[in-house]
Amino acid sequence: MNREQHAREVLLEEDDEYRDLAEQHRALESRLTELLGHPYRSGAEQLEETTLKKKKLYIKDRMEHILRRHLTPRLEDGEPLLDR
Repeated sequence: MNREQHAREVLLEEDDEYRDLAEQHRALESRLTELLGHPYRSGAEQLEETTLKKKKLYIKDRMEHILRRHLTPRLEDGEPLLDR
């Protein structure tokens, strides 16, 4: 397991915001998969698809920001926050 994968697992266990974002991301992915299963989507469904994709990307970006923040060395002691 690489350092980023380990950090993601630790964040899922210990960081409420990261865990909430991950749950939101999974829910959006589930709905998107459901929508994409319809061979013919209405205009409203196409709009929902686009909106879901944008929300997923925004959430993923927030999750990556949290991950980077936790992987960045601390200024006071030079040790990463999640170096376990």
